[in-house]
Amino acid sequence: MKLGFIGTGKITSSVISGVCTSKINYKKIFISSRNIRVAKGLKRKFKKIYIEKNNQKIVDNCEWIFLAVTPVVGHKIIKNLRFRSNQTIISFISTINLSELRRMVKVKADLVRAIPLPPISLKKGPVPICPPNKKVKNFFNKIGSTIEIKNEKLSINFWSTSGMMASYYEILNVMSGWLIKKGIKRADAQKYITTLFLALSEDAVVNSKKELKYLVKESQTPKGLNEQGLKEMNKRGTYKSVINTLNSIHKRLNK
Repeated sequence: MKLGFIGTGKITSSVISGVCTSKINYKKIFISSRNIRVAKGLKRKFKKIYIEKNNQKIVDNCEWIFLAVTPVVGHKIIKNLRFRSNQTIISFISTINLSELRRMVKVKADLVRAIPLPPISLKKGPVPICPPNKKVKNFFNKIGSTIEIKNEKLSINFWSTSGMMASYYEILNVMSGWLIKKGIKRADAQKYITTLFLALSEDAVVNSKKELKYLVKESQTPKGLNEQGLKEMNKRGTYKSVINTLNSIHKRLNK
């Protein structure tokens, strides 16, 4: 199987890193030269990587095509590419839906939208796909955990929450920055904050059969520090802001 990636940004780099360190059987991986620094870095790191300047050559050479460009670039270039009906085309593009994509592709190929995130480079994290596709499910299960969604409107909810990744990292950045200002060395501050939230996330996964509100409750003691922190952030509307932001992203995706 030959894989082709049109667009060479962070998500492409992460998916390829996951694939190249997994048990996925592939012959070659063709990547575009759009971000030549990333492309050359992948070629140095992994075997069977080939850089192409021409996107059509990527399409011509591969059975599976991954579309990993911005929506603006996608609208500009996809309609000019000549795909084949026996190809599997997987789109990582947030605001181009399946019906739009099918019009652009012009052939009756297998089309799937997928939402991989950077931790897939570590072979970790969920990968929602829509519509369900057995081959694509098995592929992503080797580098993550596939979630199949039948209804594209429902899949937009997952795209919305994926838009909170940078916000999560900013929480880690703010908290570690606070420790640094209090005199803690940067390395120690970042190690503490990142490993703390890793441990909390792993604990949440282990206890994921419970409703998450119970973890919120169990992590507090009366008049304790966590109770204080939660009350103050609620009072400031922090969590309402999260909901408002999700709604705003969701509205943009539904346009």
